[in-house]
Amino acid sequence: MKKTIKNYRLEGRKVIIRCDFNVPLNSKNKITDYTRIKANLKTIRYAVMKGAKVILLSHLGKVKNDLDRKSNSLYPVAVALSRYLNKDVKFSPDTRGYRLEKMIDELNNGDVLLVENTRFEDICGKKESNCDEELSKYWASLGDIFIEDAYGSCHRKHASVTGIPKYLPSGIGFLIENELNKIDMVLNSDTHPFIVVMGGKKVDDKIVLIEKLLEKCDKLLVGGAMSFTFLKAMGYNVGKSIVSDEHISFCKKMLEKYSNKIVLPEDFITEKDDVLGNTMIEHFEDDDIGYDIGSKTVNKFKKILSTAKRVILNGPMGMFEEGRFSNGTYLIMKQLSEIKAKTIVGGGDTAAAVNKLGFEKKFYHVSTGGGATMKYLEDGKLIGIEVIDDEKK
Repeated sequence: MKKTIKNYRLEGRKVIIRCDFNVPLNSKNKITDYTRIKANLKTIRYAVMKGAKVILLSHLGKVKNDLDRKSNSLYPVAVALSRYLNKDVKFSPDTRGYRLEKMIDELNNGDVLLVENTRFEDICGKKESNCDEELSKYWASLGDIFIEDAYGSCHRKHASVTGIPKYLPSGIGFLIENELNKIDMVLNSDTHPFIVVMGGKKVDDKIVLIEKLLEKCDKLLVGGAMSFTFLKAMGYNVGKSIVSDEHISFCKKMLEKYSNKIVLPEDFITEKDDVLGNTMIEHFEDDDIGYDIGSKTVNKFKKILSTAKRVILNGPMGMFEEGRFSNGTYLIMKQLSEIKAKTIVGGGDTAAAVNKLGFEKKFYHVSTGGGATMKYLEDGKLIGIEVIDDEKK
């Protein structure tokens, strides 16, 4: 067991909380989705209530050069936090230096300071992303305690994630505690059937995850564009649909080893001359593209899911972003919302689909982490949590 924020006396102490404020911004630098900010509020409010001097760190977007600064500033997050916390949240435009240190020295108990995007340190030498030792030590010198609550970043070896806790007493926040408890509850249960529903664009980044879950699950329902690599491995003509040719041999191996577990689509929604059609996979022509699972596949998947006790949903069934190709994803999520199974929704695109289609409060748990959840499902651990202090028994 890892130490948590509740293991520490916080009053009067400078508490660095690593959050995940990697929120979407529009062209006017306005936040379009506040989910990740709201996810960290419980930990921040607890630290404020206990009289800590709260220092918040987070990254936002990808920062390669000075031109990226304006479109990836955390200032809009500071404004949003002030509203959610009902108090003035101070903002440091600097990630290091005298002005930042002065702002921290002037904090009173219960004050909150948000430091500018940690990835601004990547502009000269990728110090954040490469977990630079000097930067890790410097950021650690600003606080007394480090609390990790950026679940979505816990699979990254960054200075603000794995570097700081090497030099400070550390613990996890409420968000991470909840994420791990919920995922472990589903993974480690012995109830069956245990069904995995996997979609998304490519097989590429899910190879280890697919193999790990196939060892544990009763059925793997494969939808989305990634199903075409499996179908091509079976010898089907998949037209111009997305295929990861370099992983066809892997799919063949999985199909041979787990033929009784893997369930693939029979039909897809296609489009020709702006007219949608429901095309069986054996009738695909060379120029066909599958954009969503078809009606027969939806019914087949729904029947299998109807008896499920545990479900992991990772990836949409089609191009849900475009309304005319969202029906498969919607109907599978609707089915999952109506059965009694404990469903874990993992993956950035999957959570986005859940929110867009109105199912955000219908499942046992919607994870805030994309890559982190996949990594945890693969390995049962995350590097950003492994470095946190253990609770003494």
